[in-house]
This record gives sequence, C-alpha cells and structure tokens, in this order.
Amino acid sequence: MRPRYVSFKGPDGYSFGIVNAAGVIDLRRRNSQWPDLKAVIAAGALSRLAADLEGVAPDYPLDAITYDIPLSAPEKIICVGVNFPDRNAEYKDGQAAPAYPSLFVRFPGSFVGHDQPLIRPPESEQLDYEGEIALVIGKAGRRIGEVEALDHVAALTLCNEGSVRDWMRHAKFNVTQGKNFDRSGALGPWLIPFESEAQIADIALETRVNGEMRQSDRTSRMTFSFRRIIAYVSTFTTLKPGNIIVTGTPTGAGARLEPPVWLKPGDVVEVEAEGIGILRNSIADEDS
Repeated sequence: MRPRYVSFKGPDGYSFGIVNAAGVIDLRRRNSQWPDLKAVIAAGALSRLAADLEGVAPDYPLDAITYDIPLSAPEKIICVGVNFPDRNAEYKDGQAAPAYPSLFVRFPGSFVGHDQPLIRPPESEQLDYEGEIALVIGKAGRRIGEVEALDHVAALTLCNEGSVRDWMRHAKFNVTQGKNFDRSGALGPWLIPFESEAQIADIALETRVNGEMRQSDRTSRMTFSFRRIIAYVSTFTTLKPGNIIVTGTPTGAGARLEPPVWLKPGDVVEVEAEGIGILRNSIADEDS
C-alpha cells in the first residue's frame, strides 16, 4: 500500500502524519526537519520519509484525530471546469468542446477535511457536489511542456468541489462566488505520493450520495489530460510546490438532474478514485 499523508488535529494539537491500518504516525513529534506537508513536498521527501518510518507503531488511533485538508495553506488552488465529454453535452448549448480548459480559483477556506460536514449557507439551498481528482505540485515550473508535465506532480488527493449553483450565475463571466462559500467543499482524505502516470491514466472516478451512484467515469476520457492541464496553467502562472490543481468532474451533478436535486442536511457524499481512496462528508446547515 502506498503511504497516505494527512494533516489533522490530534490530542496534542494540529500536526501532520502518515496513516496506516492501526492509526496515525505523528510526524511533527518524530521529525523536526519539516514543519508541515508543504515543506515535505517542497523537499521532494514524501517517499523517503515514508520509507524511514516503515514499521513504526502509530501514535494515535484514527478515532482520536480530526482530518484537516491535506495542505492547509496552498498558495494556489486552480480548478478545471467541464473536463469530461458528457459534461459539455449537459449544458445543451450546442457548442463543441472548447479548445482550452475553463479555469477558476478557490480559496483554502472554502474546503474542509475528510469526515467534516460541508456547510450549506443560509443564502441558498442549491448546494451541489462535484467529485474530482486533484494534483499537488511538487516541483516549481513555468511554461512546462506536456512531455515533462507529470514530473512536476508530487501527490494526488480527492476533491468534492461543492458549488452553490445560483451564486455561480450572479454575474456574466465568473463563477467565483458560488465556488467559494466557506466550508462548502472538501479535500482529502490524504495525499498519495505520485509515482507514475499509470496511477491516473485510466482510473475510475465515482461520486455517491447516500450510497446512490451519481457520477461515474474514467480519467482516460477527460477532455484535457493531466499533462495538458499542467502545461496550459503553467503558461500564465508559475506553479510552485504545494499548489493544487483540481482537474474536473464527470456528468451527473445534482444541478443536471431533472428536476435538480440539491444536497440537504444529513446527506452523505462519497468521492472515490481507484488507488487514491474515499473522501466522505456529510452536509449540515451553517451554525446548525
């Protein structure tokens, strides 16, 4: 099993560590070289650190920790929209697939960790789910070519790119408001070190709501490949260690059902991808 890196709040406060079958190894207690996972990634040390701690007994059981988003302060979170063929058809606007990725940004505060509730704001009942795979950049680069693009990836994680749909239509050219309500989405549960393209080239990505399959597709069908996304994004901005790229969701979000079905308090959403894991979150109203 590949190592699984987490950020969490435990009995001794906020920390980061490695999850195994028995619990969590607290890396802040055991290794003072790096203050957090972003520093580990910047040092290119994910695989080495896991090897050094192989066979070490955990410090806490899993039920003693609260998951945080894997990287608490990424400099950039860049998201790709409409990146599966059927998603483009869902818009029913008669337009062909675009020549370039649709992009927007999210703030770290718009995400919570695994097993934490997504918050439906009082301003809208139209909270929706979007299951996605996220790439974590490990090596800085600008104008990165597609051939070497994956050399810049350090780790993989999952995203429920929760969206407040009506707030995405308040203005003509942006979706920023509806994509950034506090605690409306999730990242996690952990980081899986990236080793080769085989980990992501053709894997299943699924989203379930209360156990019902809502989204299901394979990464091989993405309109813009992982390589293409990295190359395109790095054209206009320098990618840095710890930056996160959220790569797009399959068809089947609640807004596209007939009639639309919105998330409500008590619902449970699970996003799963082969070889990465399951990101699970309940839904709650703000201040409930």
